[in-house]
Amino acid sequence: MAKVTRDDVARLAGTSTAVVSYVINNGPRPVAPATRERVLAAIKELGYRPDRVAQAMASRRTDLIGMIVPDARQPFFAEMAHAVEQAAAERGKMVLVGNSDYRTEREVHYLRAFLGMRVSGLILVSQGMSEQAASEIEAWDARVVLLHERPEAIDDVAVVTDDIGGAQLATRHLLEHGHAYVACMGGIPNTPAVGDPVADHEEGWRRAMQEAGLPIEGRLFQAPYNRYDAYQVALKLLAGPDRPPAIFCSTDDQAFGVLRAARELRIEVPTELAVAGFDDVKEAALTDPPLTTVSSDRPAMARAAVDLVLDDSIRVAGSRRERVKLFPSALVVRRSCGCDEG
Repeated sequence: MAKVTRDDVARLAGTSTAVVSYVINNGPRPVAPATRERVLAAIKELGYRPDRVAQAMASRRTDLIGMIVPDARQPFFAEMAHAVEQAAAERGKMVLVGNSDYRTEREVHYLRAFLGMRVSGLILVSQGMSEQAASEIEAWDARVVLLHERPEAIDDVAVVTDDIGGAQLATRHLLEHGHAYVACMGGIPNTPAVGDPVADHEEGWRRAMQEAGLPIEGRLFQAPYNRYDAYQVALKLLAGPDRPPAIFCSTDDQAFGVLRAARELRIEVPTELAVAGFDDVKEAALTDPPLTTVSSDRPAMARAAVDLVLDDSIRVAGSRRERVKLFPSALVVRRSCGCDEG
C-alpha cells in the first residue's frame, strides 16, 4: 500500500498542503473551523500519519521538551516531573526526563543530548549550575526555563516558589506552640548560597528565629535531602544530650527520616518533638503523625514552565528577557506540629 502523503490529504479536503500543515501543527496561521473539520476528516479517512522526523528536520524543532531533575526518585521531583508531563501533553508535547544525580557532568551530558535532539526547549531543575552547563546553554541559544531553583550561574526565565516566606511560615508556626527554639535540618555543606531552595529555606528559618529574638548558633544541622541519609543524621541528633524541642526540615523527605528516627528512639511526635517539612508531597498526609508542611501549586507552576518554554518571545534577537514567576507558599497544618489536623 502506497504511503499516504500530505498532498493526498489536501486533495481530499479540497485545500492546499500549507493549510493541512497549519491544522496538523496548530499554526502558525489560523484555519477556519469548517476547513479544519474537512482536513481532520480527510486525515481520519486516509489514515494519514505525519512524519515527525521530517517535520523536525524542516523546522529544526521537535515536539519534545527536555527536563533535567536532580533525582526523580525523590517524591518532590517525581511529582513535579509528572505535573510537567501533564502540562506538556495539553500542549501536544512530550517530555524527556534526565537525572543529573546532583552531578555537573551528568547535567551537561543531558543538556548536550537533549539540545542535540532539537527539543523545543528545556525545563531545568539545577542545583548550583556550573559555568560549563551555562556555557552549553549559551552556545546552543536554547530556550530554557528554570523550575523550582534559580542558580546564580544562569540568568534566565524562572518559575519558583516563595521559599523564604514559606520557611518563615513553618518556623513561626512551630514557635507559636511555645517551643524554646526550633532547629533546622538544612542542606549539605556545598549547598549553593544563591538560588537554591534549601538555602532559602534555611534563610527563612533564620529570619523567623531572629524575629523571635532567638539565637541560631548551633541549631542548623546539615543533612542530605533524602530520607535515608536524613534518618542517619536525625538518629545522632535526637539521641544526643541537646535534643531540640522542634525541627523544621528543608524537605519533606528529610522530615520522613526524622519521623522514622524519632519512632525508633521512642520519642513521641508531637508531644516530645514537633516536626515540620517543606514541599507537601502526597506522602506527607500519610505519615504517622501526618506531617505539617509548606505547599506550593505544582500543577500551576508546571503549566507556567511549559508555557514559557514554548513562548517564542522568550528570546528576542538573541537576547534574554528576564521573566520570573513567583508562586506563593502556604502552610498545610497537620498533627506533627502539635495541632489538630486542619
